[in-house]
Amino acid sequence: MPADLVHLVRHGEVENPDGVLYGRLDGFGLSERGRLMARAAAASLTGHDIRAIVASPLQRTQESAAPWIEVFGESIPAGLGLDPRLIEPTNRFEGINMRRDLPRRPQDWPFLLNPMRPSWGEPFVSVQGRMMAAIADHWQDVDGGEVVLVSHQMPIWMVARTVAGKPLAHNVSKRRCALSSITTLERRGADFVEVSYTEPAADLLAGAIDTGAV
Repeated sequence: MPADLVHLVRHGEVENPDGVLYGRLDGFGLSERGRLMARAAAASLTGHDIRAIVASPLQRTQESAAPWIEVFGESIPAGLGLDPRLIEPTNRFEGINMRRDLPRRPQDWPFLLNPMRPSWGEPFVSVQGRMMAAIADHWQDVDGGEVVLVSHQMPIWMVARTVAGKPLAHNVSKRRCALSSITTLERRGADFVEVSYTEPAADLLAGAIDTGAV
């Protein structure tokens, strides 16, 4: 029997004093507040039958997954799994502060022309395909219980729009995917559906810096 539920967990706040788009760059781990956020997310499902915990290969998602291993590790002998399909999308603007640096980089302006693709990085449909494939595989790979997949804002939002039957193109400023939020899916027939969205770290969001998402 596959998993009962799949929880898509976003990472916590990242230490990012320069306010750059960090994308897939190395060296961007959680801030102290981000670690508190990750612990709050894991604690919110205490008592659930978690059978697998899988993260994207990036530092911030692995660090966000660590509290889940602390809480549920005894029931997961394999420990933390990594899946590159859960990773942040590619992004031409990695490493720059958009407000500060982009006005001085006219060679990059053409890559902002089509936000519906988006023209600056991995197409939405590509992110959708790899995320839905990863979800289906990890749902199938356990014998009942629940699965936790730790990923990033845009990939999780692509899944939420997919299961809701909404177009992938969207206003990036209106994504409903807060730091350390949990989007929970259930399989019904041939499809996944969203059954809940929670923000366990809501008390920590005020003042949090969230400038590095694609």
